[in-house]
Amino acid sequence: SGNHFFQGMLYVVIIGVGGLLVASGQIEAASLAAFALYVNVFVSPLEILIEFTEMFQKGFSGFVRFEEIMKEIPEIRNCENPIVLKNPKGEIEFHNVDFSYRDGEPVLNNISFKLPAGRHIALVGPSGGGKTTICSLIPRFYDVVKGSITLDGTDIRKISLESLRQNIGIVQQDVYLFDGTIADNIRYGKPNATDEEVLEAAKKANILDLIESMPNGIYTEVGERGTRLSGGQKQRISIARIFLKDPKILILDEATSALDNESERIVQQSLSCLAQGRTCLTIAHRLSTIRNSDEILVVDQEAIVERGTHEELLEVNGIYADYYRLQFKDREQDELIS
Repeated sequence: SGNHFFQGMLYVVIIGVGGLLVASGQIEAASLAAFALYVNVFVSPLEILIEFTEMFQKGFSGFVRFEEIMKEIPEIRNCENPIVLKNPKGEIEFHNVDFSYRDGEPVLNNISFKLPAGRHIALVGPSGGGKTTICSLIPRFYDVVKGSITLDGTDIRKISLESLRQNIGIVQQDVYLFDGTIADNIRYGKPNATDEEVLEAAKKANILDLIESMPNGIYTEVGERGTRLSGGQKQRISIARIFLKDPKILILDEATSALDNESERIVQQSLSCLAQGRTCLTIAHRLSTIRNSDEILVVDQEAIVERGTHEELLEVNGIYADYYRLQFKDREQDELIS
């Protein structure tokens, strides 16, 4: 601000004083114009110095913050002599698990269930009931406060974080794509994968036709956060990542809730193919996507309040049945409007 004010005052002084000198005949008009041009020559180095100073201050403060982050000790760490998983079956079991965040308010209370290897369990319930928290405890994004979670009978806190998370694939509602090519974003699931493996994963995710229709194929730039792709296309790229990673455990966190009907149908086909032969835990608000699950858990008020198959829960006529009737009614209204 001071530099701009100083620059403006230079012009005012030169024009004012120079105008008087020209009027009195002491200098020529051309000399006045030359002095006005000299202002830019004089001020330009000052502007460069000021911009550098401002840039240096921002860069230095950012670097200090970066150092603070790098020096932080993560809360979730490996134990001494952690176990490295080799060909896990994928059986997960929650044993009387309690969990709360730092504020101390309980989120989960006495959660117990078993997810056999290769089976499919779905979690439903109101928002804030703890469904996503249950899924976040499996890859140890958080640690349980009480109880334990086991993978193939081994407490996950005794397993190395790298090998644990290497065997877990997560497909979320909000897909994050990096500013790069389609191949780069798919290869995020397996950094050393070849182009042939990337194309095979894209084929399994039902996105190969789209990739081949693009001018640069898998080397097409997607833009920051995938702005050049639709929601369904981004979701299928995230599914291709999981196909490439090939984990034993699959977590689907409302993977189709933000898509239109046509995109949901295509993505659901990819997810059904992806879930075959894997231990799968699904969070869903659209009950039509989980009707064929081996077991459905209704999570509410920090606990599992109902459990069973789709038909069994409808017979119980509880929370799940109310959700189902409500969605069925909404669907009838949509069809009537159409």
